[in-house]
Amino acid sequence: MKVKKFKNILNSSYFNNNYVYIYLTFSLIVTFWLLSIFEAYAIGANYSQNQNIVTILGYKLLNDFWTGIGIGLLFIPFYFALLYIKKPLEVVLIKVLFALVIIIQFALVKYSLTTHINLGADLLGYSIDDMYTTVTASESLSLLYFLPFIIMPLLYLGINYLLNKYTNGRQIFATSFIFVIILGSLKLVVPDSSATVFQNKLNFLATDIIKFQNEKSALDVSNLFYKKQFPLIKPFKETEDVLAPFFNIQSEKPNIVIIMAEGLGSDFIGKNAYRGFTPYLDSLTSKSLYWENFVSNTGRTFGVASSLLGSLPYGEKGFMELGQLPSHISLISVLKANDYTTSYYSGDDSSFDRKINFLEYNDIDHITDINKFGSGYVKTKENSGGFSWGYPDAEIFKKTLSELDGKKMPRLDVIMTLSNHEPFDFPSKDVYLKKVDDIVNTNKTLTVKKGEVETYKDIFAALLYTDTSIKNFMEAYAKRPEYNNTIFIITGDHRLIPIPQKDELCRFHVPLFIYSPMLKKAEKFKSVSSHWDVTPSLLSFLMNNYKFNKLEKTAWMGQGLDTAKEFRNIHQIPLMRYKGSINDYIYKDYLYSGGELYKINENFGTYKVHEEKISKIIADSLLSFKKLNAYLTKKNKIFPASLNIYAQPTVQFSKAELATIKELTKGLNFDQTFILARDFAFKKDYKKAKLLCNYILNELPNYSEVRTLKGRMLAWEGKFPVAESELLSAIKRTPFENDSYLALMDVYWWSDQNKKAIEIANKAVSNGIKNPEISFKLAETYKRMNNTKDANSIINDLLKKYPGNTNYLIFKKSLR
Repeated sequence: MKVKKFKNILNSSYFNNNYVYIYLTFSLIVTFWLLSIFEAYAIGANYSQNQNIVTILGYKLLNDFWTGIGIGLLFIPFYFALLYIKKPLEVVLIKVLFALVIIIQFALVKYSLTTHINLGADLLGYSIDDMYTTVTASESLSLLYFLPFIIMPLLYLGINYLLNKYTNGRQIFATSFIFVIILGSLKLVVPDSSATVFQNKLNFLATDIIKFQNEKSALDVSNLFYKKQFPLIKPFKETEDVLAPFFNIQSEKPNIVIIMAEGLGSDFIGKNAYRGFTPYLDSLTSKSLYWENFVSNTGRTFGVASSLLGSLPYGEKGFMELGQLPSHISLISVLKANDYTTSYYSGDDSSFDRKINFLEYNDIDHITDINKFGSGYVKTKENSGGFSWGYPDAEIFKKTLSELDGKKMPRLDVIMTLSNHEPFDFPSKDVYLKKVDDIVNTNKTLTVKKGEVETYKDIFAALLYTDTSIKNFMEAYAKRPEYNNTIFIITGDHRLIPIPQKDELCRFHVPLFIYSPMLKKAEKFKSVSSHWDVTPSLLSFLMNNYKFNKLEKTAWMGQGLDTAKEFRNIHQIPLMRYKGSINDYIYKDYLYSGGELYKINENFGTYKVHEEKISKIIADSLLSFKKLNAYLTKKNKIFPASLNIYAQPTVQFSKAELATIKELTKGLNFDQTFILARDFAFKKDYKKAKLLCNYILNELPNYSEVRTLKGRMLAWEGKFPVAESELLSAIKRTPFENDSYLALMDVYWWSDQNKKAIEIANKAVSNGIKNPEISFKLAETYKRMNNTKDANSIINDLLKKYPGNTNYLIFKKSLR
């Protein structure tokens, strides 16, 4: 009976004459085309410097057509199944499904217009919180923001309505057939149309994720073995000291200052395309050791610290995204072991991209981030959605300078800037916008078009602001007594994203300056090196010329900086464009990117070439690196733990504990997990509560409420020294949160340490904490010490502000 019903459907005039599904699919393709036209219009002629906009649009429309056909074919079985079950349910559901496809495509187009890359497997590398933070930094999530997401599916439905009204089924079928023949032929004879930049956004997302997952399976760690258990390990002496010839060596160990400038690409330095907006850094090119053809190892900020400071592999989605960091050493940990005071300064939250996990593993002494600025510093204003990345560049440098005096030398100071990033907002922005106008009107050497400057005026103003902030910092530092024995290293984390890039290499092209009063002379190098090469060369220089505890073994991904003046590349440099994508590779004077081969010229520009032999060599080399990368990070084979005296590993969980964590936290985010831990604590199930706290703190070390809860539980168990240590850590990390002070004062009460209670209360007041309960606990402390005078003074002040507070009144009576 059911078979007969299905045959009737196939023979029905509904199926044969109306071509409903073809209409729905063709409407999808037309909507894709309109979105591509919108995208091309939004980008304009700056989309590519190598091809005209007509060619670009033609390629995009070609790919949109085949994506639409592919989606149509993919859902045909679903359509027939619905047709068989119940009419007209199939039409409604396919319309809803295709409308959802259009919404996703539009979102991907918006993403590409902002970042100038297609969203792919990097989607898997970010948490929901990270994505929300990034989006809200660039966009205000108002009703207006979501309006296009409502309009686009309505546009699809409108197109479908018009096609049904003004065409017949045979016309649509014939048109579709002709398109398949013509566009299919074009796809075969125009291979360049398959380039990433021309692909349909949805198709790229799907294929990139599939590729990533297939590659992940192919790189199954159980199948990876190497003759050497630790393939990177080599004698320290094998890294040549290439920097010593450029320096006047002094007796004292030099201070090291590293500035990682957000978005600072080489395009904006010296005589490159967008020159003129970093005058101070331009002046440093003739006063420093300056690498013109230098690259970041990753296309986003997530990789700069681990690459620059550790010469470390990437892992699956970036080294710092590894849940349990493998044993490794870094510039931070090695210098600390040689009596350096190590510090990190930034204006954002160091928990973002898990930077703090990497820094604390390497036992850094001080971390100053958004939690530690306090009064006297101006945060970047919030957007309409209430989001601010944190403190802008001038404030970061001001904070850094304010903290140097109290720190023992020699020092390693690592500074991460912020302002050259969406939303490109900072104090006195109007002043810098005017400076941009002045440069455009007076700088005759400027090569960028005036219209392009106007389009990206906020960005050029941000570049000027960052450049000025670095200049002011350097000039202030020059007045310090240790200046003459300090080495400054300045580089970019990656080339900023919103201004269109000339080629696939541009994203990674960043400057490297090594500047110091100790330099014998300035020098420029055209040889290629990367962030991976900085730490090996710097440590080789320091250990060969100063009194250091020698490293016997090293495990760097880089070989060291190349100081050849002519253009050459002696390194093989795999690049992670975004989390989860290692599809770019620099080999000799070639760039292999997304399966396509480019030649690199001495000006660090690229042009496409077809050399199958070289492509095969590089593809094999890239695959070998991916296997090595997986082996090193998944099997913990970077640096032997037995040799690692430098690390502070996170809490290790047993298999049973991991199973308990998995069971308890299923479906919960970290905030919900904290609430669950608090509930266990109140029920005196401290074992589960502390387990959940340790789980959260492994991921988010600065989560103050969690660390405070853990400290309180330790105190409730009578473990006062451990509780004190935990709560002091919470205060050090977040000195402007009051609950840690209150908890610690309770610990000092219960452990009869009244003098410490007074000290911590005074520290709270000095940090601007105005919670009256701290004053009340201080009054109680003075009472315990029989100091009724100070206890009375404090409680009287409290009663003036809170005359009806029962606890304060009872305490006042107890002092009589």
